[in-house]
Amino acid sequence: MTHHVVIVGAGFGGLGAAHGLAGADVKITIVDQRNHHLFQPLLYQVGTASLATSEIAWPIRHLMRKRKEVTTLLGAVSAVDTERRRVSLDDGGSLEYDTLVLATGARHAYFGHDEWEPYAPGLKTLEDATAIRRRILLSLERAERESDPERRAALMTFVIVGGGPTGVELAGAIAELTNQNLPPEFRHIDTRKARVVLIEAGARVLPAFTEDLSAYAKRSLERLGIEVHLGRPVRECSAEGVVYGDQRLAAKVILWAAGVRASAAAAWAGLPADQAGRAKVEADLTAPGHPEIFVIGDTATINAWQGKPVPGIAPAAKQQGTHVARTIRARLDGDFAPRIFRYVHSGNLATIGKSAAVIDFGWIKMRGGLAWWIWGLAHIYFLIGVRNRLAVALNWLWIHTTGSRNACLITQGNVGDRHTDSS
Repeated sequence: MTHHVVIVGAGFGGLGAAHGLAGADVKITIVDQRNHHLFQPLLYQVGTASLATSEIAWPIRHLMRKRKEVTTLLGAVSAVDTERRRVSLDDGGSLEYDTLVLATGARHAYFGHDEWEPYAPGLKTLEDATAIRRRILLSLERAERESDPERRAALMTFVIVGGGPTGVELAGAIAELTNQNLPPEFRHIDTRKARVVLIEAGARVLPAFTEDLSAYAKRSLERLGIEVHLGRPVRECSAEGVVYGDQRLAAKVILWAAGVRASAAAAWAGLPADQAGRAKVEADLTAPGHPEIFVIGDTATINAWQGKPVPGIAPAAKQQGTHVARTIRARLDGDFAPRIFRYVHSGNLATIGKSAAVIDFGWIKMRGGLAWWIWGLAHIYFLIGVRNRLAVALNWLWIHTTGSRNACLITQGNVGDRHTDSS
């Protein structure tokens, strides 16, 4: 009987495993609750009207159309029976497996304050991105009609919680949107007077970078007019704004980029997990006591980077997916020896607007305009398909030269929401 590999999650890790098994004597079933693979590093550009959704996401079925051994299912997993080797789906269906790969990613973490989520949405899915774009643009539309100065100021205040790459890139993109792209399009407000506020509980932005690059990023943000507040954790998020440190700030748009929590995969399989819900795996990425189960990407935690935890970034998930595929191939050939995973770090990259970025490859560090071009080329290279690479490159060139963003569309919700939406 052909060896059956079930892959739960079609992100970078899941697809990395599927691609690595091309040509192997296996049948593969990919299960995902969405029908598309998402290039998450550019998700914030959908949220800030630089790119369209179709430019950073691709239907899984289309990606696997030439792989006859691959079956793609749209569904959500509800449980894993490790004894019977069966995955249960939320619609009552189930799948039996010989090897199971859990690559289900992460979700937002509000550090025990899940009640903040309606007021401070995070950015992990296409739905998140289009909802954030809607909040930003709708708030400016309401400000255009608002006569009360205080309410107008709150509508034109955008707060980003979290100073990691996502928070920094969101802040920079919103500042450029309001300062450079939108001013000619409004008549009663000057979008250049919008406040963009970045709040970070730690001592510096981009803490994964060296101190000099973090300091450069902070200066670059401030040159864009962004207010950066460090060492002041957020204590409250509501429809009226945020409280950080001992200060209250009225704001109608709050965006969360402060933390993530793993999916429920560890709980499904009854695996030990850390405080963020990430499954604790063996050195070969298998679940403790279950060599037939692999857990990878943001779903897992492992100290495989010079004794440190592997970072939750796309290259790490892809490396883990490839490692799993190689292990499965070896087992099919009768080699069941554990294969230790070692993460090879390719560097950290973050952009601050459309003309500055920071890059830390370890052996070389860069900042400024040249770093931005390298950041852009690296992201275009990892996009899937020539058409998408060209589309993104042309969009960036168009925005850079004309200042026009054609993706400024308010979608989702009902018409009446423009009067009742609390965001």
